[in-house]
Amino acid sequence: MGNRDDLVDGAKRCLYEKGYVNTTARDIAAASGVSLAAIGYHFGSKEALMNEALLNATQEWGEELARALDAGAGLSAERRFAAIWDRVIESVSTHRRLWTTQYELIAVSEQSAEMRALFAKGNRAARLGLAAVFQGLDPVEDEAKALAVGTLYQSLLTGVIAQWLTDSETAPSGDDLVAALRAVAGTLG
Repeated sequence: MGNRDDLVDGAKRCLYEKGYVNTTARDIAAASGVSLAAIGYHFGSKEALMNEALLNATQEWGEELARALDAGAGLSAERRFAAIWDRVIESVSTHRRLWTTQYELIAVSEQSAEMRALFAKGNRAARLGLAAVFQGLDPVEDEAKALAVGTLYQSLLTGVIAQWLTDSETAPSGDDLVAALRAVAGTLG
């Protein structure tokens, strides 16, 4: 690996250990074994490096989640839905620091147009990805439907994660979400 890759890996380690806001450029240099000046040379700023590391870590989590969700093949739609959400919750527990960092950055984005733009860009990709992973929807075939369905899954995902991070004892399980959706669907007729 080159210095650029080493910096991204070091920044990811710092994300998991210290979070976004508490990581300094010196922390990244120490974690990556690369000089402090290399951050400016390769990325322009610590924030640009941290943004890339966060994007990289989130993409890795998404790939890990997609692999885990493949295991639900062959189950009924209801059992698959519950199993998927149980795996999501398990994955969140494994990557707790990544998710606490996401919520930390939502608060920070109020003062950062760059961060809001990063989230906006990520939201669209996340919605399309979630629609593909959870429902098998191809955005090329029907982008509007994929975005709508992905928005619902993103809302569920962020809500479940927030509940799990703040009170894992009463956060919903996959079966709880199935029961809730069944109740809601019944009222929509």
